[in-house]
Amino acid sequence: MNINKHLILLFSVLFFLFAVSVSSGCFRKNESDVKSVVRNELDQLKNLDSETTQKYIPYTELFPDATENTDLTDEINKTFSLFFRKFNYKISDVIVGTTNHSATVSVKLTTIDSKVLARDFKAELLRTQITESAQAQKGNIKDSSRSLEAHYLILNHLLNTNDYDTAETDCNIQLVNTGNDKKEKWKIQRTNSLEDDLVGGLIADLADPDILSPEDTLTVYLDTLQKLDLKEMTSYLGVVNIMNTSDTAKNSIASALAEQIHKNFNYVIKSSSENGYNATVTTEITTFDSDSILADYQEKLDKYLASADAVIDGSQKRYEKSFEILLNSINDNTVTTVNDVDFVLINDGVSWKLQDEGNTLGNAIFGTLTDSPLETSDSEDENISADTDKQTDDNTSTESSSN
Repeated sequence: MNINKHLILLFSVLFFLFAVSVSSGCFRKNESDVKSVVRNELDQLKNLDSETTQKYIPYTELFPDATENTDLTDEINKTFSLFFRKFNYKISDVIVGTTNHSATVSVKLTTIDSKVLARDFKAELLRTQITESAQAQKGNIKDSSRSLEAHYLILNHLLNTNDYDTAETDCNIQLVNTGNDKKEKWKIQRTNSLEDDLVGGLIADLADPDILSPEDTLTVYLDTLQKLDLKEMTSYLGVVNIMNTSDTAKNSIASALAEQIHKNFNYVIKSSSENGYNATVTTEITTFDSDSILADYQEKLDKYLASADAVIDGSQKRYEKSFEILLNSINDNTVTTVNDVDFVLINDGVSWKLQDEGNTLGNAIFGTLTDSPLETSDSEDENISADTDKQTDDNTSTESSSN
């Protein structure tokens, strides 16, 4: 009897151990199946499979603010290939739900440092928009920077020309069992969070309105300004509008002023402050001394107008001479001035933008030359003409009286 009891107890223990072993084996099999599904998908990303890439990261999702969509082109595919060339992963944990209906896989993803890439992209996009704005104002209408294709071309250029460091992201991948008790079928749940994790947070970084700080934004404006050619610069800053003269005079003086900027312009950002959606960046601006140019111009003009030549030359020649004097004063200037300028930027929820950019930069750089000194000389010329006419009338009256 005791033997039977011992046998029953022994069989019970063995059955329990067998059941645990079977259950554990099934559990391990489930873990293995789940891990296999995740590995298969991530390996395809690692091997630059464009179809898998688009399954998890639709190419239109990366730049939702683009105004013009385009079909999936080879350039876009190449961009994703460039981004994922450093992609890697390591599965750290697998948890299968007790009902075997769901699972979570913890993965450490290695991608390109998306924050640095996003910052570079926003800066390059702003440079392109500033340049296009300058070109549009001089008659070359172009607004391609807002299209989806242009966004990817910029990203492609950055990935081709820069060797970005990598960054690690902890990611939890959720799976659901869409099969049945006889045959399991694990499927990864695609979510916005997973999309962003797979690109190292690039989607969130690109959407961050503060990815470029007010100081960074102003730096892009000022650096781009220095690289514009003469026509683009004069157009963007409105220099052509400063000179109320004929087209030839406008172009010559505007070009001379732009050349002064290229030779003398420099800046140092000293401080910044933010108040909600507004920011003020105090910047030390070094530029040509417009007061010195005007003083030299006025001195030489006064000397000319006081001469007999000014009376003899007549109105048209006096105007041409005053223009020549101004142009020489600009070209001969070597004096610079240093002033602190407060630039105001506004965040519109997309990015920081310089308020009234063209006029703000123009006023900071041109100073007192924002009004044409030729207008003053025109008034003086009218006075000279009036004095000359009066003198002629007086002489005529005297001669008539004598007769």
